[in-house]
Amino acid sequence: MNHKILVLDIDGTLTNSKKEITASTKTALHAMQAAGYTLAIATGRPTAGTEPLAKECKLDVYGGYVISYNGARIVRFSTGEILYNNTLPQRFIPQIYEIAKERGVGMVTYDPDDNLITGTPTDQYMELEARINRRVIHQVDDFIGAIQFPVNKCLISGEPEVLAPLTEELQKRYYGVLNIYRSEPFFLEIMPPLVDKAHALERLLPSLGISREECICCGDGYNDITMLQYAGLGVAMANAQTEVKEAADIITLSNDDDGLVPVICTYFLDKE
Repeated sequence: MNHKILVLDIDGTLTNSKKEITASTKTALHAMQAAGYTLAIATGRPTAGTEPLAKECKLDVYGGYVISYNGARIVRFSTGEILYNNTLPQRFIPQIYEIAKERGVGMVTYDPDDNLITGTPTDQYMELEARINRRVIHQVDDFIGAIQFPVNKCLISGEPEVLAPLTEELQKRYYGVLNIYRSEPFFLEIMPPLVDKAHALERLLPSLGISREECICCGDGYNDITMLQYAGLGVAMANAQTEVKEAADIITLSNDDDGLVPVICTYFLDKE
């Protein structure tokens, strides 16, 4: 199969443990785009949180795409044009916020500038989210009153042993009306229905004249499973969660060992 597009998760896939893209990975990504292939980033991050890395990958130069908020928004990076945007049904947010407060976990969403807004105490995981995305956290007294605008997702943060049963509870309660899953052991994503990375690709690829069989997706986290299963070739990083590896077709080296490089060289640059 002649593959035409490479779709990459960011954290744990495109970036190493230092949250950096290595020189070898950047060189390979630039070369594949220069050869005429398309690159897309698919991430749970807000759109603004992808910009520095997208520029390092030269998505602005070669016309690549950013799929942010776990698939709720698709942007043509070179122009900033929003190709797709899906938002949460507003009526469910107060309900979930009350549950978060009852369980003693954090909950944030994102303002129009992609900064974080929370009405719960700031925890280490919110701080991690803000730091990774180079955004700030706005603590507000009236969380629901402060978010009277469309939001792409809410993020619940907390200890893994607390989020595991909460995930199952919320999935049962909001089955069919919200998409709820963990992207990390300490992050629980609250998404619009039928929104994930695979659904985003179902919208993007036809507009590019590319089939799913011509798509390679690489990832390491729970929220990457759908796109690995959707792609013609799903690639899990060696550092991926066990369930992610089971969903993939092949496993490459870890994100700290330039695991994307052999994938790019083998399938896009015809180099072993």
